[in-house]
Amino acid sequence: MALNVQAVRGMNDLLPEDTSIWQQVETVLRQTLSSFGYSEVRMPVVEHTNLFCRAIGEVTDVVEKEMYTFEDRSGDMLSLRPEGTAGCVRCALEHNLIYNQEQRLWYMGPMFRHERPQKGRYRQFHQTGVEVFGLKGPDIDAELIIMTYELWKRFGIQDQVKLQLNSLGSAQERAAYRESLVKFLEAHFDELDEDSKRRTHTNPLRVLDTKDEKVGELLKSAPKLADHFGAETKEHFAKLRALLDAEGIAYEINPRLVRGLDYYNLTVFEWVTDALGAQGTVCGGGRYDGLVEQLGGTPTCAVGFGLGMERLILLLQTLGKITPKSSVDVYVLGSGDDIELHEAKTASFLRKALPGVRIMTHCGGGNFKRQFKRADKTGARAAVILGNDEIARGSVTIKDLRNKDSAQSEYALCDAPEALRKILEI
Repeated sequence: MALNVQAVRGMNDLLPEDTSIWQQVETVLRQTLSSFGYSEVRMPVVEHTNLFCRAIGEVTDVVEKEMYTFEDRSGDMLSLRPEGTAGCVRCALEHNLIYNQEQRLWYMGPMFRHERPQKGRYRQFHQTGVEVFGLKGPDIDAELIIMTYELWKRFGIQDQVKLQLNSLGSAQERAAYRESLVKFLEAHFDELDEDSKRRTHTNPLRVLDTKDEKVGELLKSAPKLADHFGAETKEHFAKLRALLDAEGIAYEINPRLVRGLDYYNLTVFEWVTDALGAQGTVCGGGRYDGLVEQLGGTPTCAVGFGLGMERLILLLQTLGKITPKSSVDVYVLGSGDDIELHEAKTASFLRKALPGVRIMTHCGGGNFKRQFKRADKTGARAAVILGNDEIARGSVTIKDLRNKDSAQSEYALCDAPEALRKILEI
């Protein structure tokens, strides 16, 4: 009996029409991040498990329930990375990138979490992340938000996403707030759902992010974190808001926005949409000024964000903002003596004359009807046709495959590149 081999649940293949869309999105992301002067860094997908326990927090859902963790042959505990920030900090520390330096970095790649797969949320997912080290003011917080807004404009979805903003204050302010929040939760313990009860004494701020409607109503009367802020925190948040106001970026203050990881302080933000149902967060981030020191470095200010690629692509497709593109521009076909040799030589000439144009050579023989059918299936815009007469005259025949009213014409081979430029509009 044949073995039915399938992908691991929640880990998906990307087929050619999918990769066409991904490449378009990745190009916009790379160009936008580069336009702000940020540099790319690439980290391994496997790290020591302890890195994530120290950075994310041992009582977070990610570490407690969602990491893919295993023991290697040396006895080391390793994990597939569930997010990118911890690995980026480790990389920056290991290679001495941030001691008395400013760094503005970005990365792109797969992350892994063992959670229930659903539309827009998978066990292997992809993120684009941005991390900035060595800058403490609200101006860099604002720059990251402005950068994400620029992305939405380039994708044409700026009217479909909304910015939610909050401040988590300093570690000392959160510690004071934690005490009053725990007292409140204990006083209403019987009214909490099981998840909130579990978090009350392990990670009480995460209760604020509950999806339970009854608990959400209860929290409206809970103590407010902002009531514990000192002058410095208030000033940081006020300046950030002023910078966003000056850029005309609308936002909503969401006092229950805490993000899911322990390392955040001061600014936190999320871009959310109503177009995807429950999976509404497209991008989120904030400051994590204590994480570098927590992982063994000197105290270093830091801020960043993560953008879910699957979620963004789903949003773009839902809104009709992106469609697959053909992987072929020009298809070379023909029939005649030694046609394979002449097709290959013609394709090589055109590739040199038209760098960046995607040129496919027909293989496998067949009559012209079959060859044109295959050319059309590739989505090519133009066909370059060779026959014995063209070979004898040193010419080619060119046909616009996407314009039914256009007649095919013969050109000297040296003139073919210019004729193709006109059809391809380059």
